[in-house]
This record gives sequence, structure tokens and C-alpha cells, in this order.
Amino acid sequence: MTRTICLILATLAQFPIAAIAQTCNGANPAITAVTLQRVSQTPHLNLYHVTATVTNLGNTRQPGNVLQFIDVVQYDGRLDDRGIPPLAPGESYTVTYVWPRSADAGRLTSPLNFRIRTIAPSDACIPTKGSAGITV
Repeated sequence: MTRTICLILATLAQFPIAAIAQTCNGANPAITAVTLQRVSQTPHLNLYHVTATVTNLGNTRQPGNVLQFIDVVQYDGRLDDRGIPPLAPGESYTVTYVWPRSADAGRLTSPLNFRIRTIAPSDACIPTKGSAGITV
């Protein structure tokens, strides 16, 4: 039995499964900035206007069929997302997110994280700078 399991594991080890975790060769989208632009107020809420910038740090254009997003995440729960168009080398795209928060909430107690999520193509690389955050 143990010999059979070892044989199966040795066989499976021969198949490439690293496509999911491949580094970005060519196009390399990265979150290069997350900035709090301003805070506006209503009687009960502070509205945090945050921008996140994605830049293609690679040396090739992203394919026209790329389907990618910036997810706005707090405590590993996705709050929202924004689409990102295909980017040429060196090109950037900035998204804005307005986060409503209680006017009574303490300052610098709530993290917001912005993460790149690629849906297609299915063999897309995992960006080396695919996440950045801010605490408000």
C-alpha cells in the first residue's frame, strides 16, 4: 500500500502545476500607489475618497482579452471591485473608491487593502506587487 502511494505521488510530481503561481514575464500589473485623497463628511458619516493606481511594470502589452479587477478588501472580505483595462508597458490606470465610515470611528483603526484579481486569461501570472493598502 505504501509503495503504491509513493508511486502515485512520484507520478503526480511529474505534472506541471506551477502555472497558477508563475511569475510575471512580459506584462506585469502592479499596484503602485494607494492614496487617501480627501475625507468629506455628512452628519453621521465620514466619506474616505481613496485612489489606487495599477501600472504595467512589464515590457509587453497585456492581451486585449484580459479581464482583471482591483478588489477593495477589509479583513479578508471583499467590499467592492473596480475593473482595470488592458495596459501597455509603463501605462497606469487609477480607480477611486469612496468608503463610508461612522463619524464616531477612531482614526487609523481600519485597514483597506487593494488587490489585483485576474479572471482571464486563466494562465495569467500572479503579480509581484499585486496588493497594497492604507489604514484610515
